[in-house]
Amino acid sequence: MSIEVGIATTLAVVLHEIPQEIGDFGVLIYAGYKRATALFYNFLSALTAVAGAMLVIIIGSLPEALIQGVVPFAAGIFIYIASSDLVPELHRNGKNKSMLPEIVGIGIGALAMYLLLFLE
Repeated sequence: MSIEVGIATTLAVVLHEIPQEIGDFGVLIYAGYKRATALFYNFLSALTAVAGAMLVIIIGSLPEALIQGVVPFAAGIFIYIASSDLVPELHRNGKNKSMLPEIVGIGIGALAMYLLLFLE
């Protein structure tokens, strides 16, 4: 879309990947996988980022109107996953513990997205 959006997206992806991989590993362990199996499946799922990068390079030559439709679609998928899978799990397991770390994490994420607006 533009250099600024590319920089903001790259920064967001870099800041997202470490906690994402730790979270994925935790979900796999919680699901009952052994550590080695969880690491292997986590590695396989991380490889989809390479396929995604190749897809972006391919669709980068498509018309601008099509690209502008893909960005909100991808954002909607992330919002759907968070609202349908992750938030209910937080509520289910949060009855006997403080929700402060999750609230702080969400606040930091929202602040980071707000600050990324200044790069656009």
